[in-house]
Amino acid sequence: MNQGVLLAADSGVDFFIHKIFSYELFGQEVWITTSHVCILIVMLILIVFALIANATMKKANDVPTGFQNVVELIVEMLDNMLKTNMGSHAHQFANYIETVFVFILLSNISGLLGLRPPTADYGVTFPLGVITFVLIFVNKIRYQKVSGFLKGLCDPWPIWAPINVIGDVAVPISLSLRLFANVLSGTVMMALVYGLLKWVALFWPAALHVYFDLFSGAIQTYVFCMLTMTYISDAIGEK
Repeated sequence: MNQGVLLAADSGVDFFIHKIFSYELFGQEVWITTSHVCILIVMLILIVFALIANATMKKANDVPTGFQNVVELIVEMLDNMLKTNMGSHAHQFANYIETVFVFILLSNISGLLGLRPPTADYGVTFPLGVITFVLIFVNKIRYQKVSGFLKGLCDPWPIWAPINVIGDVAVPISLSLRLFANVLSGTVMMALVYGLLKWVALFWPAALHVYFDLFSGAIQTYVFCMLTMTYISDAIGEK
């Protein structure tokens, strides 16, 4: 904990990524960092939640109560979001987008647990952007065929093809940078508040946590998933 896994430590507030230990893999030194630990904690929380939810839904009642009500509310909300934006294709991407939504949201608000949000690491957000890019490319080929894909690159004139290629390649970069920069900025701001004010910052920073962790974290989660659905729907076309 004194190596930066927690934002608040005895030595002060630290928002940097730190090395914890290393091991050798195929002759290369590989480091386990605080980002890996925070991701593991987030994933463990999600796995435990999923196991409890699965056990609860196996014994589901016709009239939901308690935890069953919470699970159904979450699933219904996410399903409605997909159906609203993707229509008949929503079921094809529900597993990916809903999983990403929950993972990003929990990662963004993990600062409330004293963790360094995993999404404040570009090594976490960039792979998410790349996965979205692959889904976009695959569905363009699947629904528009190679001819439609090439036609789209040359729209409105063939001379625009290089610009359209740059625009496509920029998708994972813009998606990942938007999420990373917003979460990191909130993490840095809160670290500065606690680091500079120390014991003076006892209760009133809770209002800042509401904005940077809860409000901003939820907004950035929604924006990432909304753009993902929009890009994929555009790749599918009107078919």
